[in-house]
Amino acid sequence: MASESQKRLALAIIDFLNKSGTDGTLPTEEAESISVATQIIADAFKIDPSDTAAMADALGGQSLLSIYSVFEKMKGRAATKPTTPTQPAAAPTPPTSAPSPTPEQKAEADALKGQGNAAMAKKDYPTAIDLYTKALGLTPGNPIFLSNRAAAYSASRQHQQAAMDAQAAVDADPSYSKAWSRLGLARFALGDTKGAMEAYEKGMDVESSGGKTPSEAMRRGFETAKKRLAEEQGEEDIGASESGHGMGGGMPGLSSLASMFGGGGAGGGGMPDLAGLMNNPMIAQMAQNVMKNPDMLGKMMSNPKVKEMMDGVSGGSGGLPDMSSLMSDPSIAE
Repeated sequence: MASESQKRLALAIIDFLNKSGTDGTLPTEEAESISVATQIIADAFKIDPSDTAAMADALGGQSLLSIYSVFEKMKGRAATKPTTPTQPAAAPTPPTSAPSPTPEQKAEADALKGQGNAAMAKKDYPTAIDLYTKALGLTPGNPIFLSNRAAAYSASRQHQQAAMDAQAAVDADPSYSKAWSRLGLARFALGDTKGAMEAYEKGMDVESSGGKTPSEAMRRGFETAKKRLAEEQGEEDIGASESGHGMGGGMPGLSSLASMFGGGGAGGGGMPDLAGLMNNPMIAQMAQNVMKNPDMLGKMMSNPKVKEMMDGVSGGSGGLPDMSSLMSDPSIAE
């Protein structure tokens, strides 16, 4: 049975064949043959070429020809003849690829890109995507057009398509820093924080070549992704420790935190039990802040109000200081 990926490829092939019969690639007398071929493919893979949603999902805003053109450009196949010590190396055979665009096609593509940029400025993202797609139809694999369309996809919250275009752009031209930035943004929006950080880092490497300083936008993107990754890793650590026997790594769990405030149950010094403590929203917030930021624990213990509370507990006098004033202290509140 064909996988979903194979079905999408079959749909892309059908789209390519249908377009080849209408754009002049194949003569009109081959229309019947194309129709038979597409029907056979559809029946074999159990797909419906008339399902526009499935077809759009398979193509991802591109075409099989443009995808293959990028592949050929990256592969850069060059056949060479075997050489012997007495024979000079033969000149490489030019790689087989889509025909290079004519000067007229390049000019038309640049004009379409300009119109797409104007649509972006007006926040008309669907029109911008359509114009960049037309430009790519004239110059397949152009990294600038791919990067611009990635920006339009991101602006319209189509982050998966944005990531695909940005990846194709950096594959075509790894030195194009804007494409790395747009790849970082798309990955971040998709929740791939580590991948976003890596993309921004590569972008900074490109921009810093020749002793230059990376752009503020690239550095800010990298720092944002790095901070978010650290937060995610911290949340994972907290979740794992709460399911075990404490916080791990020397940090107390909630029961240990209650002990820090005078014990886990009612009794000694008039301290409330753990449930009573954690029902107080300010206590609960403080506990969460401590668990998220281990450095905050040291600040808390050096705070005069906390010291007053701890002295009261150890002296058996009981009672907590005014929690509103405690949580308003900027060294404790988040």
